[in-house]
Amino acid sequence: MAGEPQDDCLFCKIVAGHVPATIVRETETTVAFRDINPQAPTHVLVIPKAHYPDAAALGTAAPELAADVLRETQAVADEDKLESYRIVFNTGTGAGQTVFHAHAHVVGGRGLQWPPG
Repeated sequence: MAGEPQDDCLFCKIVAGHVPATIVRETETTVAFRDINPQAPTHVLVIPKAHYPDAAALGTAAPELAADVLRETQAVADEDKLESYRIVFNTGTGAGQTVFHAHAHVVGGRGLQWPPG
């Protein structure tokens, strides 16, 4: 069920403290942690604590929680003193989503070309 922790979800396990992560920020509704395969000097994932399979589901079912995630992306960028950065939501396997728990990538600290890939 949307919003409920999933036993087979890596990010739900991080939220529950069952899988370690380098947490950089935590609020009542979100967790931000360093990506284990960083693509830039700053590469942090910001996730809602509640489980939604992707950004589209999150935005539809819980727009206020989606706003919390976006607000935290700014806080991560501020803490890492990024003047510019990219926020990426991959939705679906064709877009590169590998963990099906909504998450925003905050990527910065180097030049970012367009298109990204």
